[in-house]
Amino acid sequence: MLMSGMNQSAVRRVNTSVVLRALAVSAGPTTLTALAEQAGLSRRTIELILDSLVEAGWVAELDRVPVSGSAGRPARRYELRAEHALLAAVYITTSDATAVVADVRGRILGRARGPLRAYQDPQVTLDDAAALVLQALDDAGGSTDRLRAGAVAGGGAIDDEGVVRRLVHTTRWEGVHLPEELGRRIPMPWFADNDTNCGALAERWRGVADDHDNVVWAILGNRTGLGILIRGAVHRGLDGAAGEIVEARSIPTASVENHPVAWLSSPEPAERAVALARCEAARAGEASALAEVDEFVENIAAILTILSWTVAPSLIVLGGGLEDAADVLLPRVREAMRDARAPEIELRATRLGRDAALVGAVKLALDRMDTELFGPLVPRT
Repeated sequence: MLMSGMNQSAVRRVNTSVVLRALAVSAGPTTLTALAEQAGLSRRTIELILDSLVEAGWVAELDRVPVSGSAGRPARRYELRAEHALLAAVYITTSDATAVVADVRGRILGRARGPLRAYQDPQVTLDDAAALVLQALDDAGGSTDRLRAGAVAGGGAIDDEGVVRRLVHTTRWEGVHLPEELGRRIPMPWFADNDTNCGALAERWRGVADDHDNVVWAILGNRTGLGILIRGAVHRGLDGAAGEIVEARSIPTASVENHPVAWLSSPEPAERAVALARCEAARAGEASALAEVDEFVENIAAILTILSWTVAPSLIVLGGGLEDAADVLLPRVREAMRDARAPEIELRATRLGRDAALVGAVKLALDRMDTELFGPLVPRT
């Protein structure tokens, strides 16, 4: 990896970061050869970096396994020691917040959830969020010195720097720099993004979209938003506005938001319980419940049909609570989109449940990973 204008020490730090990231996001042990190919570095460079990481305790070299049918030496395999670094993630809704602490594999080790005292007051809400992170850390049996970075998932248009640019129904959050605010409360690097963007990241990393590059993660109904991946990367658009279709008055997002079935995506447990009960009634064939489901499906299909002719992803994932009634919704939405002669885009339900935004926030922190946050410092001499 050639980087002009950087001294040898800086280049090595960057290269070490590349190796750490590759190990962190891999599904399992990785060979030296695979790491060299993935990072675009020479085998010797990778070998030197791995040796330093093994010596520092951040990476383990596993027992060599002979390759079937090969007369050569068994491949050297490496795995990041995930327990060395902890990441925090927090998901803020209009009524509550959930925090988790995870290792760098995305495995959740501790969690905490609680109501917000005053969502309209960003400072009070962020105080609540920070307190929940510390509770989750305690639940994980961790200590603050092991926390390396954190990320927050929230609603609205959030730009690349983590500043809230626009939030439907309120202006109180506009201009709030989420990473700076949380960094004042829990001193470490923080990152931020929209919750549906985080959902899309999570789905491709640990969910049902690992075989697709162009993906839309959709929450529709009482809450509405889209997370868009293009070639595997989040598309945020100008000031993070991409996917904030709740603000687009020409798209019928709000027409069903207060209907009982649409409460599947509500942050309020009581409303979700009503929605689930109506879906159960629809399963039993109750005429009024079926009519409600059909009206909701018509709304979903109209939005997704517009999406299929604009973004044209290869996969759309329904999440944010819609997955709890996937058996009721998916066949009907597919049929409605076929009737509308929409492109034959695959439609799936998330398998991550309400952890999608949190898992995506962990992935967001990993995507920003460098050796300052997650690995031993490479001497500058």
